[in-house]
Amino acid sequence: MIFLRRQLPLLITLITGLLFAAQYYVPHPASEQMLTSATKWLQIIGGFALILGVTSLFHQHAVKIRRQEAGWGYSLVLYAGMIGTIAVGLWANGKESVDGAMTAFGWVYNYMMVPLQGTMFAILAFFIASAAYRSFRAKSREAAVLLVAAMIVMMGRVPLGEYLIPLSGDVSSWILNVLNASVRRAILIGVSLGAVALSFKIIFGVERSYLGGGKE
Repeated sequence: MIFLRRQLPLLITLITGLLFAAQYYVPHPASEQMLTSATKWLQIIGGFALILGVTSLFHQHAVKIRRQEAGWGYSLVLYAGMIGTIAVGLWANGKESVDGAMTAFGWVYNYMMVPLQGTMFAILAFFIASAAYRSFRAKSREAAVLLVAAMIVMMGRVPLGEYLIPLSGDVSSWILNVLNASVRRAILIGVSLGAVALSFKIIFGVERSYLGGGKE
């Protein structure tokens, strides 16, 4: 029993990991069908995981409301928003419009969700500006290079800056398309190598944190 509890999940991970890693190199209809079936099962499992996540969210905020902890009023707003949206969505069969007429579900999305998203990103702009101000202070040579590059890119991205400094547009494009692209590709290569290494560690049982514990 202890062997099954500890080794069976590792064996399943090893077999499925190697199988689906090899699937990409087997150009056969059976291989593609296997991937399609696995993708559908992942979507089904994801649906149940969504239900589990919503249930957990409701439970956490119910505890906060019952104990009247700090910010429990926001939990009430969350309850009202989620229950109201679910009810309206079920009533409208998940359709935003019917025969060109907007449903209540579409109204909730267009006149509540979209403005809230716009407000969130508008507030986020101030945080970005604050972080940029702290990062671009030239306390070192590296920070000074970052500051100069940021100023050139910002001047070249707006019509007024390009009008005041005509060369800023070309220089800005060169920074974005040459320097920035090179660094981005290097970062992506490093992230990809890290993902491959982590995948091998998970497949061969070196990394076991996904089982709910550390290395054994």
